[in-house]
Amino acid sequence: MNATSVSASQSASSHDSSDESPEEKVAARQGEACKSQVLLRKPASEDGAEVHRLISRCPPLDENSIYCNLLQATHFADTSVAAELDGQLVGFVSGYLIPARADTLFVWQVAVAEEGRGMGLAGRMIRDILARPHCQQVRYLETTITPDNKASWALFRGLARRLDAGLEESVMFDRERHFKGAHDSEMLLRIGPFDTRAQG
Repeated sequence: MNATSVSASQSASSHDSSDESPEEKVAARQGEACKSQVLLRKPASEDGAEVHRLISRCPPLDENSIYCNLLQATHFADTSVAAELDGQLVGFVSGYLIPARADTLFVWQVAVAEEGRGMGLAGRMIRDILARPHCQQVRYLETTITPDNKASWALFRGLARRLDAGLEESVMFDRERHFKGAHDSEMLLRIGPFDTRAQG
């Protein structure tokens, strides 16, 4: 299971606008306008099929069954988020509180459609979950990423900096031991501790 699928344009937290061409400056302004129009909300059961379709458009994310996506959008609605732009689903984050560790949010998957990229949507969705009353006790965030998913590494390292929190890396599921060679190893990233009440 790959944790995230984000474009390289999302992983950059800042840049020097003085080097931009006029076309790039226009694109940046358009991106900011779209950013303000994106609606972040808790998912509902009716989102299940659209989530399934979105994830299929976001390689290298592993596709689950629509039934799994329905459970994500209902049982885990408090720790998941849907992003809409012009009435269309352009982003989805699924997560859950680890049963034995209620202070830890595990981010299962982060998916952003092409039309939702370039506006930092992945990070915004995760921070939206962390800001909810349901996550007031959360002090750690965990996720898994394959070694070659550079955009996802950049996303979560940037999130750790924004949360002013430490980041630890280790192997959670090994390529040979757990996947029998059929899947790359999944590296566990653990961010924290942090205080969700201090996040804006």
